[in-house]
Amino acid sequence: MTDFGDFYQLIAKGPLNHWLNTLPSQLSAWQHDSLHGKFRQWFNAVDRLPLLTPHRLDLLRGVSAQGESPLSAGQKEGVESLLRQLMPWRKGPFSLYDIEIDTEWRSDWKWERVMPHISPLAGRIILDVGCGSGYHLWRTIGAGAQLAVGIDPMQLFLCQFEAVRKLLGGDQRAHLLPLGIEQLPDLAAFDTVFSMGVLYHRRSPLDHLLQLKNQLVSGGELVLETLVVEGDARQVLVPGERYAQMRNVFFIPSTGALMLWLEKCGFEQVRLADTSLTTTNEQRRTSWMTSESLADFLHPDDPRLTVEGYPAPLRAVVIARKP
Repeated sequence: MTDFGDFYQLIAKGPLNHWLNTLPSQLSAWQHDSLHGKFRQWFNAVDRLPLLTPHRLDLLRGVSAQGESPLSAGQKEGVESLLRQLMPWRKGPFSLYDIEIDTEWRSDWKWERVMPHISPLAGRIILDVGCGSGYHLWRTIGAGAQLAVGIDPMQLFLCQFEAVRKLLGGDQRAHLLPLGIEQLPDLAAFDTVFSMGVLYHRRSPLDHLLQLKNQLVSGGELVLETLVVEGDARQVLVPGERYAQMRNVFFIPSTGALMLWLEKCGFEQVRLADTSLTTTNEQRRTSWMTSESLADFLHPDDPRLTVEGYPAPLRAVVIARKP
């Protein structure tokens, strides 16, 4: 099973050390309950991957690793076969020893939209809430972060993250913990907190914003990316059972409403950094994610609408500071 001991040792002497009062028991309980039908299969695939040390590692322009010499055809086939046992791959892409993991989302495009607007990450301690496979964790390390911690309760994402970590030489600068934000105590220890693609899945969005705020140091920065709709500061869409075929989408505010929510939660210097309509070039079906994707979720006669008749996915990046 997954060993979190290295992470415990890493935080024992830093600003996250008080997390050790609760974290080991939570992760021990998670280990006990990890009985998902496919978890052992996924874990075994990760376990069988070789621990490779990259000769060239690029986390600044992407997540890319190359060896001093190419893998043999048999080695490459074996590694790719194990990685494909961890499908679907949703967030990426990854380029690992000439194996191109073409994920559903071009998460690098989102990163390029976010990066020009945030404080430099060099030397910072980072939290990424709902981090998926951890793609953006590695990008923060490439941008100079001291430590990047991701949380996401999905077992598959933990296995994907650990698979990539093995192929990056076991890098200990980034860690993924199988937790939800509601399981974190008020740590007040992170310099930057990312919440990207999470807010609209929360039944109580203001509670989520307060939980994010409570993880930040004074003066720390929140980077929030979420679905929005057009309209004035009073406009909030409350979808029915599904939005773009997604369940559990509760509230989609206008950018004005979102900024007011942040101000009501006590954030300062709230600013809109970017808005972008999601396209079928950014989110699409690939050989690494073969089920339905955005093209199937848009109205067949009008791509400005979802199949349910709501406005098509529009995403905003908002930056805010904790006093």
